[in-house]
Amino acid sequence: MHLLLIEDDLDFGRALQGALKAEAISSEWLRRAGDAPRCFHDTAFDCVLLDLTLPDGCGFDLLARWRRAANAVPVIVMTARSGLEDRLAGLDGGADDVIVKPFATEELISRLRAVLRRYARQASEQWVVGALTIEPRRHLAQLDGQALKLSPREFQLLLELAREPGAVVAKGALSQRLEPLGDAVDFAAIEVHISNLRRKIGAERIHTARGIGYVLVP
Repeated sequence: MHLLLIEDDLDFGRALQGALKAEAISSEWLRRAGDAPRCFHDTAFDCVLLDLTLPDGCGFDLLARWRRAANAVPVIVMTARSGLEDRLAGLDGGADDVIVKPFATEELISRLRAVLRRYARQASEQWVVGALTIEPRRHLAQLDGQALKLSPREFQLLLELAREPGAVVAKGALSQRLEPLGDAVDFAAIEVHISNLRRKIGAERIHTARGIGYVLVP
């Protein structure tokens, strides 16, 4: 899981990044609204943790801009405002969840998993896409009830495609998501891994959108 953290408080931001890292969750940290990306179509973020009070603007304005641009990236709003009115404003403004500061790391992680399950249209920790069953936390995948022997990279690719079954996932997005903290994976390497994955799960289950990316067929 790779997150975008937008939070201006230095102490809180450092502590939160450390807590996320301890849970094997990587993150990129920004402190200003003006540094936030305008679009997420080709970026690698699985979710955004967005503080409402930023030195150069309001988190609500960022959220509204992303939703107007049809950016569906999951967003969890973090706020010190505990009033019902503020929480409802966040949800009605396009946030997927709202968490009130201070919060326990365990609660945030649980909310993250729930939001990402909904985004992937999955109701539990076990994702079902046609004859495929995937358990992200256990790094397990099955086809028709039989365990698949996938390399770590093949499993990562399958997981990324399974987040949006039936939709085209761009090569550029896959390239970044596979190495969120390092150099993007070469397109040629992705093609090799896709070929190996097709051999193991059936070529008919992964379609190529020529010049764009790949589709996992539900």
